[in-house]
Amino acid sequence: MEKRTVLAVVLTFLILVLYQYFFVPTQPNQVQKEVKTEKKEEPKSLQPVEAVVTKTPIMPSEEKVIRVETELYSAVFTTKGGTLKYYEIKNYKDNEGKNVILLKNPGIKSPLSIGSNDTFDLSQSNFAVSAPIGGKDIKLDNNTKAGSLIFEYANAGVAVKRTYTFHNDNYTVDIKDEVSGLPDYWITIGTDFGIYDSKDTVTHTGPVLLKETDRIEFDTKKLNESSSYKEGLKWIAQEDKYFFASLVPITSMEEARVWKEKDSSIIAFRGKPGTNSFILYAGPKEYDRLKDLKVGLEHIVDFGFFSILAIPLFWILKLFYSFLGNYGWAIILLTIIVRIPFIPLVNKSQTAMKKMQEIQPRMAEVKEKYKKDPQKMQREMMELYKKHKVNPLGGCLPILLQIPVFFALYKILMIAIELRGAPFMLWIKDLSAPDTLFGHIPSSIPLIGGFAVGPLPIVMGITMLIQQKMTPTSMDPKQNQIMMLMPIVFTFLFLNFASGLVLYWLMNNVFSIAQQFYANRKLAKQAA
Repeated sequence: MEKRTVLAVVLTFLILVLYQYFFVPTQPNQVQKEVKTEKKEEPKSLQPVEAVVTKTPIMPSEEKVIRVETELYSAVFTTKGGTLKYYEIKNYKDNEGKNVILLKNPGIKSPLSIGSNDTFDLSQSNFAVSAPIGGKDIKLDNNTKAGSLIFEYANAGVAVKRTYTFHNDNYTVDIKDEVSGLPDYWITIGTDFGIYDSKDTVTHTGPVLLKETDRIEFDTKKLNESSSYKEGLKWIAQEDKYFFASLVPITSMEEARVWKEKDSSIIAFRGKPGTNSFILYAGPKEYDRLKDLKVGLEHIVDFGFFSILAIPLFWILKLFYSFLGNYGWAIILLTIIVRIPFIPLVNKSQTAMKKMQEIQPRMAEVKEKYKKDPQKMQREMMELYKKHKVNPLGGCLPILLQIPVFFALYKILMIAIELRGAPFMLWIKDLSAPDTLFGHIPSSIPLIGGFAVGPLPIVMGITMLIQQKMTPTSMDPKQNQIMMLMPIVFTFLFLNFASGLVLYWLMNNVFSIAQQFYANRKLAKQAA
């Protein structure tokens, strides 16, 4: 039984530590020197291509930028390709207290670049600004809640009219592209747009798309050839742990493709010329805000395999926060709540482990007596269990049943942007970050060099040790010595975990110790 218990715990953390993500991409075609006109029959719902540009705009000779200010973000658009050049959000700060920047420069491919192929050959062309008049900057507030920016391009039979519509009270931007004269229509979210922290290795960073309800991630390092998807396309995005930028097609797209160019990954849509409309979202992964949009963007928040548990637990966590006003206390209260259903099982487990400890000498005798006859030994052991009414699996069952809950809470506490910068008490100022009160382990030390060091994981390790000492065991002394190393191993494992996750595990241990203390006293009274 004890071996099974150890195996269950070890497997849990092996899965946790080794959890990784992989995926695929391609090499882009060479840039076309000329764009040839090819007539295509457009759906009736599309506007006639002849009406795209009402009069030929005068193409500017130099790049011009237009700044857009809302209460949520600041953005800089450019006439070069009619694309986005800079983007920062105002309600989230970096370590220096400055606004989080989701686009510092256009990168290899500018966000929202379009063209006739996957080189986005119009991205280097200068567009004219037809609105606002004179290409003035746009500033939105409570009095001016919406505004539009219109770029136009006309050359060699190709005509493009791009309309951006901004809203003061959300991160969405409506995009409408009216295109004629191109054989095909391509648009990309870019290579760097939406990614604030590219160094995070715990969660996925890079391109991702939604196909029906399947979230598909791509690892830039493993993109050796292109990946193409043609049905059920809901959105494409570039993401990191807490932020992302995404294109949601309103008109149907024929294909989504992902490939690698130099050291960056590109994700793009391919559709037909004519009128194509999108919703651009660039900002935080706020689950409720995204769900309210009703376009499937809430799937960008990856709650993992046990999302069926994680989503309601996340809702409960936010409910507790709504009246406690502190996510640390909300985590503690949630820990208590999720333990309640397991109390009867844990009590039975502790009773079974105590009985197993009591018959340990008899088990050792059976093993010694029948060590040359495994089948006879197994029969005798089963008779021994039956005689003393012991279930050898009773000790590990509660652990196995709690594994899904642990992984659900692990995902919540690791990825929820609500915990980013959320303080608890005393020295814990950010529940999404490791406890670094004592600094970091010197980088020269192998394996653990650079790990954060703080009292929270250390106290958690101490509670694990106390819990082990209190828990009845039927292991031999050598196995016991090995088990005593586990609190040390887990302590180092948790050093770099988010403080919110360590807090949950610490409080889970504290409640387990209290329950074990009660069970041990009850068993002692029964034996007296």
